[in-house]
Amino acid sequence: MPTILIVSIVVLVALLVCAGALVGIYNNLVSLRNRFQNAFSQIDVQLKRRYDLIPNLVETAKGYMQFERQTLEAVISARNAASSANARAAASPGDPGAIKALAGAEAALTGTLGRMFAVAEAYPDLKANRTLSSLMEELTSTENKVAFARQAYNDSVMGYNTSRQSFPTNVVAGMFNFGGAELFVIEDAAEKQAPRVSFA
Repeated sequence: MPTILIVSIVVLVALLVCAGALVGIYNNLVSLRNRFQNAFSQIDVQLKRRYDLIPNLVETAKGYMQFERQTLEAVISARNAASSANARAAASPGDPGAIKALAGAEAALTGTLGRMFAVAEAYPDLKANRTLSSLMEELTSTENKVAFARQAYNDSVMGYNTSRQSFPTNVVAGMFNFGGAELFVIEDAAEKQAPRVSFA
């Protein structure tokens, strides 16, 4: 066999191996990106459930907390802001700005809910209301599901970002514009926990 043919075959095999590695790395990045986007969709489902519960909670409390209109309006305003931020983040779970805005809006919502619950303690008839107790139980359960979904999302983002930043994957990520993803972290330690309610 002539030398030029052997060299051509070696070069062709090397190119095929490189192309195969490139395709494998690209497909792995796509898989990891899809995984964290799916993990965010689980957060989205739970947050929408939470947003649906809050108006019912406010309506139930409104009849008892007639002099606390400002507190109730603050809860609805925070709920609407969080819902809007969630819609933006759901449209682009890889956008760091959208995820940070959602984390901030969620922290504000949790804070206003906590203030509402603190004020509600002063209303014995409200504390005895079965509808409110049932809504509170559902809200607490939903908060727990949000926390689990957020952890799964953050784990997926960490895996994606680690892979994206590792060599030689970082070269492929740069070539095909695989940007970084933002962790869903609530900054204020006091806001990291679900609102504590005890109407006992």
